[in-house]
Amino acid sequence: MMCITQDGLALSHEDQAERLCEAGARWIQLRMKNAEPQHWINTACAVVKICREHGAVCIVNDSVDIAIAAAADGVHLGKDDENWREARRRLGRSMLLGGTVNNEKDAKRAITANCLDYVGVGPWRFTATKKNLSPVLGEPGVRLLVAMLDGLPTWVIGGIEPADLLTVRATGAAGVAVASGLFRGGQIEGNFKTYAAAWAGETV
Repeated sequence: MMCITQDGLALSHEDQAERLCEAGARWIQLRMKNAEPQHWINTACAVVKICREHGAVCIVNDSVDIAIAAAADGVHLGKDDENWREARRRLGRSMLLGGTVNNEKDAKRAITANCLDYVGVGPWRFTATKKNLSPVLGEPGVRLLVAMLDGLPTWVIGGIEPADLLTVRATGAAGVAVASGLFRGGQIEGNFKTYAAAWAGETV
């Protein structure tokens, strides 16, 4: 499960990452929107350090520059961010590169680019976390895109609840990416464990 930090919480991104890692998370995506560059770099460096201490992967959302400066494990780029092939050239082969796929056109582009390590596919359902949300895919849309992506590891995102996880697994997706659901009620550790158990097929 990819755990995504959020702006606007009482907890800093560093504290979010720390608590998620302590709960067992091993993949953290730092998602900061409209952050001042130096603050973004400082936060990214701190989150990378936390992830290293826990043996977790740290991905920076939206910025190749920040990912490189912070020595993160990789970067996730949306459709309006830097060109995927140019990003791969700058990152080299040692850093992870993920991209966003919302429809069939995006899926074809991801395959043609032949430079992504994984893709985030969604939205599964409506979510208020992301502004300018793409059309909801639901189970049929996700299943179609996973098939089109032909083995490229796919993480499904967008309003996913623990009760959805067996259905998501059945689409052939490699995992899920979760943001707001992890922080509901401030119960980060409990929420993470509920999602992890649901993905494993245990009772939610």
